[in-house]
Amino acid sequence: MIKATFTRDEHGDIVKFLITGHADHGDYGKDIVCAGVSAVSIGAVNGIEALAGFAPQVDADEVNGGHLLVEATGAATGEQNHIAQILLENLVLSVQSIADQYPDYVHVTTQQA
Repeated sequence: MIKATFTRDEHGDIVKFLITGHADHGDYGKDIVCAGVSAVSIGAVNGIEALAGFAPQVDADEVNGGHLLVEATGAATGEQNHIAQILLENLVLSVQSIADQYPDYVHVTTQQA
């Protein structure tokens, strides 16, 4: 099962997210659930870098997969943070949508920092 945990600060901003596990919905390389979660999460990280203009801290298991920790700190301006928050809120919606369709394979939680 894929577990996605989003951590919010006292203002409600997403400050980090952790995605772990494997969906095991299909054969390796053909797992649409894993591919979907991977695509939206990596897309959010790339979007923060390209559109918000700063690089979040990323820890990923690039060999085995199944682990992505992103800390969305480091925005130099309020506008950079605003853009990053829009992208991160969209990520929450996207992963939750996948979890709604595949509840046996994806679980989403939100916690306070």
